[in-house]
Amino acid sequence: MASVETAAEHERILREIESTDTNCIGPTLRSVYDGQEHGLFMEKLDGRIRNHDREIEKMCNHHFQGFVDSITELLKVRGEAQKLKSQVTETNLRLQEDGKVLISSMEELKQCRVQQRNIATTVDKLTHCLPVLEMYSRLQEQMRAKRYYPALRTLEQLEHTCLPRAGQYRFCSIMSENIPKLRTHIRDTAMTQLRDFLESIRKHSDKIGETAIKQAQLQRSLDSSVTLQPRALIGRRSRKEAGTESGGHGGNPMSEQDSGILEVEDEEEEEVPGAQDLVDFSPVYRCLHIYTVLGLRDVFENYYRKQRRKQARLVLQPHSNMHETLEGYRRYFNQIVGFFVVEDHVLHTTQGLVNRAYVEELWELALSKIVAALRTHSSYCDDPDLVLDLKNLIVLFADTLQGYGFPVSQLFDMLLEMREQYGEILLKRWNITFRHILDQDNYSPIPVSTEQEYRQYTSQFPLQDPELEKLSFPKKLPFSEFVPKAYCQLKEFIYACLKYSEDLHL
Repeated sequence: MASVETAAEHERILREIESTDTNCIGPTLRSVYDGQEHGLFMEKLDGRIRNHDREIEKMCNHHFQGFVDSITELLKVRGEAQKLKSQVTETNLRLQEDGKVLISSMEELKQCRVQQRNIATTVDKLTHCLPVLEMYSRLQEQMRAKRYYPALRTLEQLEHTCLPRAGQYRFCSIMSENIPKLRTHIRDTAMTQLRDFLESIRKHSDKIGETAIKQAQLQRSLDSSVTLQPRALIGRRSRKEAGTESGGHGGNPMSEQDSGILEVEDEEEEEVPGAQDLVDFSPVYRCLHIYTVLGLRDVFENYYRKQRRKQARLVLQPHSNMHETLEGYRRYFNQIVGFFVVEDHVLHTTQGLVNRAYVEELWELALSKIVAALRTHSSYCDDPDLVLDLKNLIVLFADTLQGYGFPVSQLFDMLLEMREQYGEILLKRWNITFRHILDQDNYSPIPVSTEQEYRQYTSQFPLQDPELEKLSFPKKLPFSEFVPKAYCQLKEFIYACLKYSEDLHL
């Protein structure tokens, strides 16, 4: 009974060895060695091994022919494989030989593509660099031509547009470093030109004023000849007294008008250049634009106004001997007119460099100083002709500035004050004249022998005596030489007084 159980146990152990992983055989074999039937187990194990060997042999015998056939076929394939290998090798050699030309062409193509890429990159870089170089060349030309405002615009475009696009190059960095220096050079050059301009108009203000006054005088004569024809004839009389006096009795009025119109036309043909045409204001405009672009407009405005105020003080300072000749007054007025003509032109041609309030402030200052100077210097004058000429000069001066929009009522008020002085000077002169006439008079009636003598005296003094006219020659006039002489001098005195009141807009 024990042997049957042992045999069953050994059978189980063998099945377990066959079916179990070799890593787990240890416990199974230990159970065999722990028992007493070790030898019996070994016998059964040998028998099982022999059974498996017989089964393997049977299977090998069964599949042996197929294995032999497979080996035979494999040997046949080896020959074909050798042929295929030689063909592949030969094909590879031909392919390598033929590919050398292709590889060479590919290398050339590669180099060509690299060159094309480099050329494209170079063209792209040059596309960005050439505008920089062209603009810098244009900048240099503008600087050489002293066209500083366009140069400043070019400089701004170069800095903000072209240089950032060009990239980091050494010439770009050099240009960037030179930009502030160029700006400073342009600013200093513009300021130097402005100083030269201010000095020039300071020296030539009298010429500018003289031209402006001539222009105003011509315009006034044209206006008066067109609007008031009799005044044009009076003006022509003052220029051609002799010819008018000789031909004034028998001429045709229409012929006189025609001659006046022709004379006006002749005056129109005399072109007087504008006062502004004598001055080149481009330094002011250029400097204003440059300082505006640089963001320094306020600095420039303050500097310009300060310098012009200084020049105004110099212009308004009269010469110590100005009252001695009319030329001194004329030069004084010309300088003042020239100064304000320039300021008026700057006011109307620039945007805010000077404003109306600034110009009016200067004019108020000038007007007070002009009136004070004229009152002081005219008080030294005792020549009525000089006072009359001065009056005409002041009227022309006032009309000129009034044409530019400056108020001149104070000048005409001062002229009314001067009229009293002029009247006193005339009284002093005619006082001497009347005394001289009285001293030379014989206080006897004037004898006349002929009609011609009678008409001569009655033309000097408007005598209306019918009884005297009925008397025959010779006869005596009921007055001495004093009467016609005094009458003529009284008329001259009245004419002299009225001469001062002309053109005073009374």
